[in-house]
Amino acid sequence: MKKQLADLQGSFDKRMVTIDKVGVKGIQYPIIVEDRSKTTQHTIADLDIYVELPHESRGTHMSRFIEILNKYHEETLIPKLPEFLSDLKSELHANASYIKLQFPYFVRKIAPVSGIESLLGYDCIFEASLLEQYELVIGVIVPITTLCPCSKEISEYGAHNQRSLVTVKITYSDFVWLEEIIDKVEEVASCEIYPALKRVDEKYVTERAFDNPMFVEDIVREITLKLRADKRVTSFYVESDNYESIHNHNAYACVKEIKG
Repeated sequence: MKKQLADLQGSFDKRMVTIDKVGVKGIQYPIIVEDRSKTTQHTIADLDIYVELPHESRGTHMSRFIEILNKYHEETLIPKLPEFLSDLKSELHANASYIKLQFPYFVRKIAPVSGIESLLGYDCIFEASLLEQYELVIGVIVPITTLCPCSKEISEYGAHNQRSLVTVKITYSDFVWLEEIIDKVEEVASCEIYPALKRVDEKYVTERAFDNPMFVEDIVREITLKLRADKRVTSFYVESDNYESIHNHNAYACVKEIKG
């Protein structure tokens, strides 16, 4: 008779400590994302998947996370996230389940003068949770150029620039394209980032930034106004990291808001 293997994860734990999130991180997985210009885009996501572990359970069954995920291998995962999280809760007897997807998303950029085309990658984040209700947060990290207004004001010959990374995360009541979030950020930048530039383009973006100086505070405030005006957005988080060119530290600002 085959000996039954012990299930230590399923054993009772007397320490009475509920673990908010336990699971697996850093799973690479192919996904399909809706694309405003091409209908869909295939990419590779890094997945972090968790459940809440009740205080009486010593551990969770890590292999089941992968087993449940693999049930969706032939599916488009993102529209199935509520079903996926429900399966996690049911199979692992959990009160809450979570998934985070981080993936590169590519947008075709056209240089402002020469018109040459190239692809720019944006890091995107989807964070979904299922407790009593399902919630989805979507976000994009957008690289931009900013130019210091103070430097421009006090200098006779120019001003210093920053390469900035702006992170925007939102919840929404009606569908929002990732490209719409990107547009909101790039519209308030001193200038957009372009992967490929000819000399005529470089002249344009340099002068564009000089004519449109922005503090890190200006960036997050201007994006906040755009998100407040978008009736689909129900809550948002905006942060900007400005990588200073004349200091060894960064400038930073953040706004978060739940719209009532």
